[in-house]
Parts: sequence; structure tokens; C-alpha cells
Amino acid sequence: MKDLIGKIHSIETFGTVDGPGVRFVIFMQGCHLKCKYCHNRDTWDTTEGTHMSVSELIEKIQKYEEYIKLSNGGVTVTGGEPLLQPKFLIALFTELKKLGFHTALDTSGMFPITPEIKQVLNLTDLVLLDIKHINDEKCKNLVGFSNKLELEFAKYLSDNNIPIWIRQVIIPGITDSEEDLLSLKSFIQSLKTVQKIELQPYHNMGVFKWDNLGFEYPLKNVPVATDKDIERAKRILGI
Repeated sequence: MKDLIGKIHSIETFGTVDGPGVRFVIFMQGCHLKCKYCHNRDTWDTTEGTHMSVSELIEKIQKYEEYIKLSNGGVTVTGGEPLLQPKFLIALFTELKKLGFHTALDTSGMFPITPEIKQVLNLTDLVLLDIKHINDEKCKNLVGFSNKLELEFAKYLSDNNIPIWIRQVIIPGITDSEEDLLSLKSFIQSLKTVQKIELQPYHNMGVFKWDNLGFEYPLKNVPVATDKDIERAKRILGI
């Protein structure tokens, strides 16, 4: 298990925004979604990435163990979409739990709840669930997929007492209508284990990655979200 190989895009040794405390953040390579606003366009290709074993990653993580544990931090796996590599996650999280590390998974949740996915979640202390769009048709337009699987995923987490941080990117004119935010609020209120709601302002700092890869950025005429946009969304959501 320790020598299982994963495709890694990059790592961040002192992350502070992807879960509680200081985090060792692992960005997995590969994503099946086609989010029009993606700022990590270079993570999509499943044939790319650096091959690393679980034992190699554990060795790197242990170098920062003191800082991580003193801050009540842990290890966060993000992407890309980490659940495209479930066997690797099971092996990695199994070793991390043996060593007493808090584990967090940043995911779209757009997966059926298979036995492998259940196994990953059994080893996960916190799920950072990125709700792409609460409106199904708008979700299909924005990321290329229905939201049905991710909403079912959220319900599974709630039903199985797995802590959740809900994430929503506020994109002016796309994800921020009052009707949609009220629907999101209602859905979140139906979940029992939501600990935090994070509103992430849409930005265009990843456009250069699309350009470098030779792709046209789909939302080039969409304005970035302002502090006022975020405050308005917070008021509607009641947070």
C-alpha cells in the first residue's frame, strides 16, 4: 500500500486556506469536470503529473509534522479532482491516520458512492465540498455535469456524520442570483454536519494558464467578484 503511486500536480507545505491549522496540501493531477472558471486548468489532463508513491509523500509530510500538529492542522488533498485516484487516497489516508494526522479532502463530490469512495470517506476527517451550482441546468452549463451526484454526496456525508465545509465560488451573474443563493441556503440547512460555509470570490488570475495551454478562457467578459458581492451573498445566505 505504501508504494502505491499517484499522479501529483504539486504540493504546498504551509497551506492555511484548505482546512484548519497549517496544512500540507497535495494537488492531485487530473479532473473530469470542465469548470469554465477553473484557475488550475493545467491540472485537468489525466496523463500529466509527477508520479509519487505514498511512502515518498509521507516522508515529505513528516518533515513538517511539528508545525502541522502544533497548529491543529493536517493534510489536505485537492486537485484537480482527488477522487479520480481513490485507491491512492485510501493508501495515503490509511498511513496518515496511523501517524495521527488530520485528513481533509477537497472535492466536487461528483461521484457515485461506490465501496471505494466509502472507504476514502471513512478515512477522511473533513470534506471541503465545492458546490459548483445549486441549479442543475446552470451547473451543467458551468461545469459540464449535473449537480445531482454532488448533492447526493453531500447528503451521504451528512447522514454518516462526516464534517463538511461547504465552498461556493461567487461568480457575478452566474452563481449569485438571490433565487439560487436562497436555494443553496435551504439545501445547506438540510445537512447536519456543515461546520463552515466559505464563499470564494471569482477571480481571473488563472487566465494565463488557459492561454499558455492554447485554450480560450470561457468567462473572459465576466467581472471579478468584489467585497460588496461577497457581503451581499453572505447576507442572503445568513452567514
